[in-house]
Amino acid sequence: MVKNYKYLSPFKALISFHKLIRGLEEIALSDIGYRSNYAKDLLNQIKYKPEFIDGIDNLDIIENNQDLIKNLLADLFPSALTSNEIKAVTLPFHDFTFNFSERFKKILEDVGMSFDISSIDMDEHQFYIMNCTLILNGYYNQNLDYGKPLFYEIPDKNGILKHYRILYNADFLEIYPTENTKFLTQTAIEELIDNCDNIDLWKKAFPQNSWFLKGFAILSLVDVTVESAISNLKSNLLKPDVEKSKLANSYESIFRSVFKIPDLKIGLTFYDEEEELFVTPPFNEAKLQSFILLNTKEADCKNALCGCSFESLVENNKPFIISDVLEFAKTNENYTFGEHLLSQDIQSFLLAPVIKDNKFLGLIELASSTIRALNSLNANKLELVLPYIADTIEKTNIDMINQLEAIIQKEYTAIHPSVYWKFKKEAKNYFHSNLSIKDYTFKEIVFKDVYPLYGQIDIKGSSENRNRAIINDLKEQINQIIAIIEILNFDKKIEIIQQKKFELESFLLELDQPFKNNFEQIIHHYIETEIHSILKNAAFNKKTENIINDYFNKLDLKTGMFYQTRRDFDDTIMSINKRLSFILDNKQAQAQEIFPHYYERFKTDGVEHNLYIGASIEPNKVYNSMYLHNLRLWQLETLCEMELEHHKLKTTLPYTLDVTSLILAFSSPISIRFRMDEKRFDVDGSYNARYEVVKKRIDKAFVKNSDERITQKEKITIVYSNSTEEKEYIKYIKYLQHKDLLEAEIEN
Repeated sequence: MVKNYKYLSPFKALISFHKLIRGLEEIALSDIGYRSNYAKDLLNQIKYKPEFIDGIDNLDIIENNQDLIKNLLADLFPSALTSNEIKAVTLPFHDFTFNFSERFKKILEDVGMSFDISSIDMDEHQFYIMNCTLILNGYYNQNLDYGKPLFYEIPDKNGILKHYRILYNADFLEIYPTENTKFLTQTAIEELIDNCDNIDLWKKAFPQNSWFLKGFAILSLVDVTVESAISNLKSNLLKPDVEKSKLANSYESIFRSVFKIPDLKIGLTFYDEEEELFVTPPFNEAKLQSFILLNTKEADCKNALCGCSFESLVENNKPFIISDVLEFAKTNENYTFGEHLLSQDIQSFLLAPVIKDNKFLGLIELASSTIRALNSLNANKLELVLPYIADTIEKTNIDMINQLEAIIQKEYTAIHPSVYWKFKKEAKNYFHSNLSIKDYTFKEIVFKDVYPLYGQIDIKGSSENRNRAIINDLKEQINQIIAIIEILNFDKKIEIIQQKKFELESFLLELDQPFKNNFEQIIHHYIETEIHSILKNAAFNKKTENIINDYFNKLDLKTGMFYQTRRDFDDTIMSINKRLSFILDNKQAQAQEIFPHYYERFKTDGVEHNLYIGASIEPNKVYNSMYLHNLRLWQLETLCEMELEHHKLKTTLPYTLDVTSLILAFSSPISIRFRMDEKRFDVDGSYNARYEVVKKRIDKAFVKNSDERITQKEKITIVYSNSTEEKEYIKYIKYLQHKDLLEAEIEN
């Protein structure tokens, strides 16, 4: 029995040569003697084989009559073409194939496989409807195009994957009904055509085994390896970056199919026009390497190609081919580059410039470990792929520029997402104006009637602690110098060294006095000019040499001074800021979900933030004062969590620093304007400036009639201007006391 491809179908299949035999009967009656005799001889051989006309479903009959069938099909399979054509006999979408041409046989024998039509990618639904459309076209005279091109993959003896398109010649096939056939009206046919996805409807119209498929088809394979490889290359290059990361081997397979080189490897080198450098591919999702650069990220383009002139490569726009790298490396000017390639087991190499719109974008590199595998003849095949590579590199460069601009905007000149819509709207107005950018006047971005919230966590006594760290390092350095001087002057009693010791001791006394801003520079200059020359020129013995070397090893490379305490201080400031900023940013992202609002954060000796909320920030949502109150509670709770985090963090840091927290309550709405010259938001108008003045001064304020700062460690200071604000914040405080985030005492 002839089995279906993989799934059920409406056909009962019979292999038959009835149409071919009818043709032979006509030839037997012709006047052309040799043709007539040949046809009569064949007809005599099949006279007692009625199944050749009635239909064969026992495949043993085919197996036992191979020579006869070959003679029957001789006109369709001429021996002169058998080594060129890839042909066989089959039934469409059935898994029995016979009478292979010699070339078809050799292709299969080289890799030790049989032709398996079931490996073609087609699901059950597609298969059934494709069979049904054969009936609609063949019996009902419809003109439907449902089938898709069918392709078959067979590796050759060298392991290169070859792609073939399957073509069917159905001239010797016949479709006719069985006793189970359901005949369709034109209305029923149109209903089927309009319901391609309803497989049950199709199976009802064409039940299983309800039609005969009688005869045979000629299956032909056409080698479309290069065309398929180019198509796959285009598809891969268009895929998202996430998918490209899985395609490194796929690219090599494609190029191997195009060039027919089993060990072909592909590389890519980008060109940075601004720096005039060769660079490894940015955003290298496909993991393509650069054979020129290998493990380095970049190289001067003038020197990277030792055996090839960079200018001639670009100007001539022709590939540079080394068919025998070993021979190439024998000359002095080529030795370095040749050895560089040989170290990667590259025996033949091809470089081709990738140029788009007269702009040099980079180099495509092909490499093989076989001598002369790459040569001036097959280099011509690059013309098939270079346009797509050029488009991809250009797109990658554009994506890189866009990402660079995005990084710059995000990290350096950020426009917060909550207000981005207004900038985007104005940019769209410019595009629709049809004016040049120099003729278009951009409107200022203003948000009116927004409520400000300001808060900060500041390092307590940061200036005093910084000065203390400076003094500690200076004292440590001076004391070590004095100790070295005393050793150097132990025997010789040189007076000038005694003088230097006296001056250094004077510096120590001055460091115990209130610190002067320029005093560090004075000591630095003195040590650099007066002391280091003595230490460097001292007569060494083993003991003094070790002591002096140990001293110089302790000097900071940038400042030339002792810097350990200051480094601990700076590292502590950085760690505190980084951790507190992380908490604030994460919590702030959650707060945006309540109601969008403008947010900006600054790192100084601590972390401060501005928030602005109001209807003008998000005009597509209904604003309610509840959102302002919610944000105030969020701000106070977030500062509590930041304080608690610092309390846990400070015991792990190299320098002990305390922090103070502050909130400014301000209930009057203000306007903010984007300052085009400063590229940042600021309050708008002289009245609103009062808020900015207050904000910048309160953290330095003192309790009235005292020298006590209003900000204190382990306390959150809330500055307000009326009793309504006081009552509001008392409610928030009691709620956070209930949550054990604040202690019971409230100080006014």
